Amino acid sequence: MNNSKLDFTVILLGSDFNAYGMARSLYEKYQTPVKAYAERSLAPTRFTKIIDLTLIDGFSEDPVWINSMLELKKEYATHSEPVILIGCGDGYAELISKHKNELEDVFVCPYVDYTLIKQLNSKENFYKLCEKFDLPYPKTKIISKDDFESNDTIEQPFGYPVALKPTNSVEWLDVHFEGRKKAFIIESEDEFNDIVKKVYTNGYTSDLILQDYIPGDDSNMRTLNAYVDKNHKVKMMCLGHPLLEDPTPSNIGNYVAILPEYNEKLYSMVQSFLENINYVGYANFDMKYDTRDNTFKLFEINLRQGRSSFFVSLNGYNLADWVVQDYAYNSLENQDVVYANQDKTKRYLWLGLGKDVFKKYAKSNADKEFALELIRKGQYGTTFWYDKDKSLKRKLLDVWIKHNYAKNFKRYFSEK
Repeated sequence: MNNSKLDFTVILLGSDFNAYGMARSLYEKYQTPVKAYAERSLAPTRFTKIIDLTLIDGFSEDPVWINSMLELKKEYATHSEPVILIGCGDGYAELISKHKNELEDVFVCPYVDYTLIKQLNSKENFYKLCEKFDLPYPKTKIISKDDFESNDTIEQPFGYPVALKPTNSVEWLDVHFEGRKKAFIIESEDEFNDIVKKVYTNGYTSDLILQDYIPGDDSNMRTLNAYVDKNHKVKMMCLGHPLLEDPTPSNIGNYVAILPEYNEKLYSMVQSFLENINYVGYANFDMKYDTRDNTFKLFEINLRQGRSSFFVSLNGYNLADWVVQDYAYNSLENQDVVYANQDKTKRYLWLGLGKDVFKKYAKSNADKEFALELIRKGQYGTTFWYDKDKSLKRKLLDVWIKHNYAKNFKRYFSEK
């Protein structure tokens, strides 16, 4: 970032949709390209004028990551302005937190301490915190590698279908086998035993979470992005109502259509939780509405902004600028909390895929009708396609991304 023009420098870690969305938010306000570092180039950040991307082989893990950052630290040691690190993936957020003591004499590292990040990154430990602070979450049973290796039958108390997911999302990134998913919906005991075996014979060592499956389709999901300032006070919360998820097995849980929503009760619950645990920085929650008891049940907290979080900026709450205002301008201390999306007439639909695919596959209900109305009014947008970053190559990439979504929905989508 051209520090001759600005009172701050932002460095993004990552090259995915999250990284592009944060860069776009910054560029929209400050009209200056953003510096980013990543291990490899992903489609969202190719052929762009708004990101200066440097690729470093092995950058996603130590020791390459910390060695690279220590070299980068020397480069920025003479900068007088705040140099703010923003991790755009679970791994990068955890690495920044792990090495905060080595980096924060030069870099602003707006992340909680490593002990808390390890607690929150583990779904198992996150649910213990939910228990402590009386937050609703799905009924859960923990399965360990020892349980699998004991050769005893693993009792399953919920009946089928059940949900199964890894507790350690960072370790899970390095586990690969045919049929691997971010989360599994399991229909039978044979399928359950088969998946547990595959998980533990392909390198995964942490616990698994077996959960009571909350019925309903994608439109029962909610996602909430928040920013908590350096004084551990929540300053912004923006709730989204996903209407459609990516059905591709490796991408289950990735939202592709989000309608902004307002819910005072959810905002109050999340604000209280984040301030009670002395959180700092960006946070993203996924939850699902359970029609059986009329509650929203929390699935997880991501210690970063969400992959689809550009919906926050699209709706007028520039997500990347909160950390700038906090650390570069100290402007948040006396600012009231922003509870987003109160005015329904100003809402914008966020899409990660083509309009035709959304129209075909999103469940028919009042929310879809409202989304279609927003499309007719032109009140919608995407992360990728940006007026100030257009080119023929990005247009072709946009067509390719939408084509892939159409193909994957045709192949994998099923009604739930």
